[in-house]
Amino acid sequence: MTVRQPIHTDRAPKAIGPYSQAIRVGHLVFTAGQIGVDPVTGKLVEGTAAQTRQAMRNLQAILEAAGSGLDDVVKTTIFVADLNDFALVNEVYGSFFAGAPPARSTVQVARLPLDARVEIEMIAIVPEGGGE
Repeated sequence: MTVRQPIHTDRAPKAIGPYSQAIRVGHLVFTAGQIGVDPVTGKLVEGTAAQTRQAMRNLQAILEAAGSGLDDVVKTTIFVADLNDFALVNEVYGSFFAGAPPARSTVQVARLPLDARVEIEMIAIVPEGGGE
């Protein structure tokens, strides 16, 4: 039987609502969407590039808490408030992947929590021995 395991780390912002930072099921981890909230201050950082960078750092911390990492990401979804920010978000996002980047979708949305400019969610594998 596969066990559904909630993931939590203080290195990423606390959930704003009734959801987990991530859920691990077997060798897969599914993150909640992360926006550019600094986990220390609890405040949204300023600017699209800074929000993208902080969201990626938050995701990295969550994945590490699950026994995974950015190199293990297989799929991401990026939500942007303005598709005109695509090139900027793409540049910052891409800097976090040294090798082949994961599959990705990017969509423009009407509004994000806290009026963030970008939100990112991920699906990753957990390597053998990762967090077990």
